[in-house]
Amino acid sequence: MNPIQILIESFRSMAANRLRTALTMLGIVIGIASVVLLLALGDSMQRFIGKQLQMLGTNMVYIMPGGDRTAAQRAREGKVAVLTQGDAEALNALPSLTGAAPALQGNFKVSAGNENLSSTVLGVTPDMFTIRNWRVDQGTLFGEADVRASARLAVIGQKVADQFFYRADPLGRYLRIENVSFQVIGVLAGEGRQPDGTDLAEQIVVPITAASAHLVKSPFPQNVHYINAQGRPDGSMVDAIEDIKEVMRDRHRIRVDDPDDFRVQNLNTIAETANKITTGLALLLGLIGAISLLVGGIGIMNIMLVSVTERTREIGIRMAIGARPNAVLLQFLAEAVVICLAGGLVGIAIAAGGAALITKFGGGDFEVYLTMSGILVACGFSTAVGVFFGFYPARRASRLLPVDCLRYE
Repeated sequence: MNPIQILIESFRSMAANRLRTALTMLGIVIGIASVVLLLALGDSMQRFIGKQLQMLGTNMVYIMPGGDRTAAQRAREGKVAVLTQGDAEALNALPSLTGAAPALQGNFKVSAGNENLSSTVLGVTPDMFTIRNWRVDQGTLFGEADVRASARLAVIGQKVADQFFYRADPLGRYLRIENVSFQVIGVLAGEGRQPDGTDLAEQIVVPITAASAHLVKSPFPQNVHYINAQGRPDGSMVDAIEDIKEVMRDRHRIRVDDPDDFRVQNLNTIAETANKITTGLALLLGLIGAISLLVGGIGIMNIMLVSVTERTREIGIRMAIGARPNAVLLQFLAEAVVICLAGGLVGIAIAAGGAALITKFGGGDFEVYLTMSGILVACGFSTAVGVFFGFYPARRASRLLPVDCLRYE
């Protein structure tokens, strides 16, 4: 019997018992869909994290006020954990950093014409644009002269531009932030979540001096909410962080035995932790998918054994008219492999549908695509399960004696 005839007979056998075949395939379908979708999710998560880090800037660290001591402990000691623009200037001079930039941040009422909303407003120096890798689609960014002059200028995200100036050129227009007019000079390119949870496309960026004078209105204009710093790409982040801590402890006059009154967060470390969590989760869910494949394989073995019993007389007749045991073995083995491959293809289709749904309802921030490697792995798993679990029933069928088969009722 040639391979084409074997395949034709396999499909005929599946078609003769459609419901049983479908139920037999179910475990394989679930297992393959799980494996393919999880591989796609793992790959997509890595791309997503890489994209976010690229947008935030590489080798990025955040310096924030507050350390191991609680606010109550610092109050009892008569100390308040603060960061200042002077801290940022001192860090900016470190050779292990490409730059450091202070920031003031808050949610403020923003309006233009009849439109108003509450939006995140960020007061920064021009160094922040370089460190955070921010660019403009339209217009320009403000400079050092604008910061020194406390100029009421604003660079806005694309969603803010669409909200207030839909189908109109926002450049040169004015936004009222807490009833203070700021002129729009640029529109930021791109979108995506920032470490503070805000969306780049929903942000409004103004000179830090203007934010301090007109929005935050702190009695201490030099105080800032946090500082961004960026390590050199060819340097060690561990050394850069140590340099940051040394400068900050010296500026804040912290004694040797006292804990830091600031915190340094390394975004690369956060990303590595996220990757580890993602990998662990994928392995756990992959194990669930493997269990589904195992259950499906056992189901196939069970059904194939039943099929051998039901077709005992057929096997006897084939052997009686000259069929070799190897041909019988290949026939039943092919049926098991065809069932698994068909289930694998259905599983891949379901995984593709799941990936499309995740992408559609992910808000545009998270996209999932099936990879060719994942599909090939799924097909390989399907074939391997079919061969492994189909071999015993096929071998049992090939070892039956024609006389015994013809006597079977």
